[in-house]
Amino acid sequence: MTGSGLPLQGVRVVEMTHMVMGPTCGMILAQLGAEVIKVEPPSGDKTRTLGGMGTAFFPLFNRGKRSVVLDLARADDRETMHRLLATADVFLENFRDGQLEKQGLGADDLRRRHPHLIIAGHKGFLSGPYEHRPALDEVVQMMSGLAAMTGTKDRPQRVGSSANDIMGGMFGVISILAALYQRRDGRTDGADIRIGLFENCLFLVAQHMVQYEMTGVKPLSMPEREHAWPIYDIFETAGGQRIFIGVVTEGHWQSFCREFGLIELLEDPALATTTDRILARGRIIPQVADVVRRWDATELSAKLDALNICFSPINRPEDLFDDPHVLRPGGLVHNFNADGASFRAPALPIEWNGANFGDGLKVPALGADTAAIRAELDARPTSVGKHAGGCA
Repeated sequence: MTGSGLPLQGVRVVEMTHMVMGPTCGMILAQLGAEVIKVEPPSGDKTRTLGGMGTAFFPLFNRGKRSVVLDLARADDRETMHRLLATADVFLENFRDGQLEKQGLGADDLRRRHPHLIIAGHKGFLSGPYEHRPALDEVVQMMSGLAAMTGTKDRPQRVGSSANDIMGGMFGVISILAALYQRRDGRTDGADIRIGLFENCLFLVAQHMVQYEMTGVKPLSMPEREHAWPIYDIFETAGGQRIFIGVVTEGHWQSFCREFGLIELLEDPALATTTDRILARGRIIPQVADVVRRWDATELSAKLDALNICFSPINRPEDLFDDPHVLRPGGLVHNFNADGASFRAPALPIEWNGANFGDGLKVPALGADTAAIRAELDARPTSVGKHAGGCA
C-alpha cells in the first residue's frame, strides 16, 4: 500500500535521529504515509557506513524518508532548521539531554518558537535518577532483567535482535499518534514526549515483575523455568531437523496421544490431569522424543497442522526467505537502497483493508533532497506556524 490514501498523508515529520530507536519511529511513520525529512550532518548519519551486524541499520530503518544535509554549527543552517520545523507537525530526536540546547533546538526553545510542534525525544531513560545516562539495547536488557530471563542465572543473554530499540520506536509512534489525535479539533498545541529505552524494557519484563509481586517467588529464566505444559519442547526428527511442539490443551493431549500411538499415556490414571502430566514430564518427554524421531519433519508438520497443534521448525533468519507464508503476496516488500540495489524486508505487521504497507520505498542518498526542500522553504510565506500537516 503506497501513495495516496495512506492514513498519515499530509503529516510532516522532521527527524534528527541515528542508530535504531529514533529511525524506527520515523520509518513506521513514513510507511503509514507521513512525509519524513531526515536531517543529517554533512558527514551523514554514522549508520550509513556500518558493516557486520549493523549493515542493515540504515537501509532498513530509513526507507521512505527524504534526506536534508544541514550543518548546525552554522547560524544560517540553524535558521533553515527552524524554518523547516515551522512547516512540520512532528520533530523526532534521540540525542542526550543538553546536546540540542547548544544548537537552539532544546525542548524549551522549540516550544517557544514552534508551539504547534509535537516533539518526540527517544532517550535512554525517562526522567529520574538515570536520565543523564546513555543507554544501549544491551545495557537496558542487562539492567531490566530481560537478559537474565533470556539466558541463565550464570550466563545472562541478550535477545537476538535490537528488540528494545525497535519497540521503543513503536512506542514513539503510538505517542505521536495520540498527540495528533488529541489536537484533531484544535484543542491543544504541540506536545513534549519522552520515550525511554529502559522503561520500554521494563514493560517487556513486567509479567515477571508482577509474578514476583503477587507470589513472592523469584521467576526462573526461560531455560530454567518450570514448564506450564506437559509437552512444550524441541525435538529431533528422522532427518536430523529439529521441531518445537506445544501440546497445551486437553484436546491437544487427547488428539496427540491418539494420533502418535501413545495410548498408554492417554489411558494412564496417573496422568489424568494437566498437573499430573507436568509432574510426569520426566517420563513423558523421552517417549514423545522417541516417537518424533521416527517422523520426517515435513510429514510431521503436516500432521500437527491437521491436528491444530502448535509447532514450528527451528528456523534461522535466512530461512525465512524460503517460507511460504513470508513469501505470500504482501509478506515481503521490495525496497531500494541509496545505490539503487534492491532488497527485500518484512512488511509492517499490519493489513489495512487487506493491503500491506511499504512496497517500493527508497533509501535516500545523503542530502538528496536538500536543494528541493530549501527551494520549497524559500517559496513559502514567511509566517511561522503554518505547518504542512492538516492535523492541527
